Amino acid sequence: MSADQLPGWRRHTEGEQRWPAAVAVLVAAVLQLALPARLTPGPKLLLPVLEVITLVALVAADPGRMERRTPALRRLSLLLVGLLSFANIASGTALVVDLLTGHGSDAPATLLRNGAVIYATNVVVFGLWYWELDRGGPVARAHGLRQQPDFLFPQMQAADLVGPDWEPRFLDYLYLAFTNVTAFSPTDTLPLSRWAKMLMAVQSGLALSLVALVFARAVNVLR
Repeated sequence: MSADQLPGWRRHTEGEQRWPAAVAVLVAAVLQLALPARLTPGPKLLLPVLEVITLVALVAADPGRMERRTPALRRLSLLLVGLLSFANIASGTALVVDLLTGHGSDAPATLLRNGAVIYATNVVVFGLWYWELDRGGPVARAHGLRQQPDFLFPQMQAADLVGPDWEPRFLDYLYLAFTNVTAFSPTDTLPLSRWAKMLMAVQSGLALSLVALVFARAVNVLR
């Protein structure tokens, strides 16, 4: 099969715009600021500021469409998602410890709000991980460097419905993260590689633990 006959997700295509992922990063940083200080690691502003600085550096180094293949930019992108992950895991752990030890606020509205913030951040963080790791990341996908996908989107099997130029973008991975964390299992998109399966399992496990504890405590307080 010639290159022009390959589906969009398998051939060299125009790079993806960074702004949807950048907006998601900013949303996650704002959500971190909405949490009380006891649920944030270190000084409350430290990680959000580091995340925004890293994002600005990425945008400045590769504005517009992401097509530059440089190890430094790749490491910086993964560092950014790592910072977001660390902040969310630390906040989730602190909330779970509060719930198990009886510390923190007993107001159901406060418990649910903090749980919802961490839950929403979980969606953003794992959406970024799926986007950054599937077939080597957005730049590698734009250059068609890897033919075997880590996630099988339904559009990949329905070229007659979506057209030959369809390829996954950040919002597709964000939707994948949302459905996985809501259903606690794959829905329309299937993980193919072992790392994708394990990462989805971790996301579901974290969300399930958090939701169960938050709702159990909130219902107990109401009683």
